[in-house]
Amino acid sequence: MTGGMGGQRNSVYVRNVPQKGRGVFANITFSAGDVIEIAPTLEFNNSDEELLERTELFNYYFVRLIPNSIKNICSRYVVFGLISIVNHSSNPNSKIVWIDEDTGAWASIVALKDIQIGEEITHRYANIDDYPSAITFVE
Repeated sequence: MTGGMGGQRNSVYVRNVPQKGRGVFANITFSAGDVIEIAPTLEFNNSDEELLERTELFNYYFVRLIPNSIKNICSRYVVFGLISIVNHSSNPNSKIVWIDEDTGAWASIVALKDIQIGEEITHRYANIDDYPSAITFVE
């Protein structure tokens, strides 16, 4: 049983994962293609990135490759909601899908395969190379 703010929250919940910290888990069964959550974002620029990298927020921001950019230009976002604490996996069961609207960019997390109740939801971090080499990711 989970408790506190990470207790049962609709379709997902949060609990601590040994050696990883907080993780997001399925509270219902998701089928491949299901949207697990949609969250608003806040885009920031390169000078803001330098500031964020000196804080704990570094661990929670997202990098998005701009489609059709010639030089693989990236945008960086703080994503609000539980998507921001979904853990990395080299064999993820979900992916981030970006949605651009007049209200700004939104991040959604979509199941890549069926996810069972109690299973951790994971995705592949786009900015894995930005992390210090001292950080090792646990599968």
